[in-house]
Amino acid sequence: MRRISYAQIILLMLLVSTLRMVAQSDPKREFRGVWIATVSNIDWPSARNLTSMEQKKEFIELLDMVKSMNFNAVIFQVRPSADAFYESKYEPWSMYLNGRSGEAPAPYYDPLAFFIEETHKRGMEFHAWLNPYRAVVNYQEYQPNPLPLTYEHPEWFINYGKNKYFDPGIPEVREYTLNIVTDIVQNYDIDAIHFDDYFYPYKIFGEPFQDEQSFKAHGASFYPKDRDAWRRNNVNLIISQLYNRIKAVKPWVQFGISPFGVWRNGDKDPRGSDTRAGQTNYDDLHADIAHWIQRGWVDYLIPQAYWHIGHEKADYQKVVKWWSDNTFGTRLYIGHGAYKLNDQKANPAWLRQDPTEIEKQLQFNRSVSNVQGSAFFSASTFKKNPYNIRERIARNSYAQIALTPVVNVNVKLVPLPVTNVRLEQTSNREFALVWDSPPQNREKQAVKYLVYQFDSDDKIDLNNPSAKVVLTGMRHLKLTKKEAKSIKAVVIRAVSRNNNVSDPVSFKF
Repeated sequence: MRRISYAQIILLMLLVSTLRMVAQSDPKREFRGVWIATVSNIDWPSARNLTSMEQKKEFIELLDMVKSMNFNAVIFQVRPSADAFYESKYEPWSMYLNGRSGEAPAPYYDPLAFFIEETHKRGMEFHAWLNPYRAVVNYQEYQPNPLPLTYEHPEWFINYGKNKYFDPGIPEVREYTLNIVTDIVQNYDIDAIHFDDYFYPYKIFGEPFQDEQSFKAHGASFYPKDRDAWRRNNVNLIISQLYNRIKAVKPWVQFGISPFGVWRNGDKDPRGSDTRAGQTNYDDLHADIAHWIQRGWVDYLIPQAYWHIGHEKADYQKVVKWWSDNTFGTRLYIGHGAYKLNDQKANPAWLRQDPTEIEKQLQFNRSVSNVQGSAFFSASTFKKNPYNIRERIARNSYAQIALTPVVNVNVKLVPLPVTNVRLEQTSNREFALVWDSPPQNREKQAVKYLVYQFDSDDKIDLNNPSAKVVLTGMRHLKLTKKEAKSIKAVVIRAVSRNNNVSDPVSFKF
């Protein structure tokens, strides 16, 4: 038997200690998302006459842009109204793709499948964003290939303002919405279903929402005195049903809501915030967010705090602090109105250049205990890059990569460590660091990887600021010949669907 020297024992102890430190240290966890809106071609596609290749190219450019800023999630609008940016068995292709409702991309591809694949390649989460009740935008305008469902079930719809809406008070409408969401969850490898602030529509002064017929037919004990409570109950029902349906199909898929920034004003309810918002979730949109999160029906919230710090009626800091004090254990991210940086009519607070309002808000968020990240509306703002906001965020706020927060903290789904790490030469000037991922059940499966790179003079320590960290969805990492020569060692950790990390595996060059 070979005897181990004292020096070797010390070296082994140091290596074990280092790997233990690596196992206990993660990059900062923080949700960093961006909304990509398709309604009215706000963010993607930029026009309705693009070829399939042009559409793909635009999306990849958006992804690469936000990836370069160390974002880790995209929130993509797959159903802006009763239409689809995917192969749906219930609804037609969106007119925002090619200009005509029901017209598939040509040459054919499934945009949603493509988007998910490209997002995951980059180690980012894909949140599928749907509008549950908006059916037709600007219904009075000419609609090529109008929605057949509006003729098959006219009793399901209510015209309000410029739009046509599903009536949330009809049980069949709720079942239809459940089927839409189930179809997406079953057939696509998404990380989350995401709803924004549109439940019952924002109120239009002097125009009532004409749901008297469904109130009378389905109001039960609420009729005829308490229509507001009935409406809130209708939304409560769909939220609870959606949460349970999603978890029954794929327990790891998250259900997130991005509500309007104010639940209730304090003058209406002592539990409300110190705000004077013109409309609120509870009183006008009939979305009782507090009720949902108290009952655990939502995995995360991204309230749209689109005001500036010091706003007279809804101060950003007061709004964020209220949500932080009322999370009831639900993960809280904050929605930022980055689009206001483009608006020369916005409050001067948004137009100051040093630092930007967004940078100030991000700094404040990190001082508030329960805020775990941010999302920004919307991608086109970063494309236009007012005040060099891309570079400023990447340099001042998101200088290092971050994992998104752990999902389902009570169920720890730790992936197995990677195996067979090796360096392969792919050409005269390029190498690839390659590894394998052991097969395991889908919930524990590794879906992305953290790769820590240490140069020749670096100590193998995740707290070492000079170590380069890469987050990727691929099982390889391309390296130039120069990089391959300068790197002393790498440490790789697999990341599961709920963002738990594996034990580290080191590889020395």
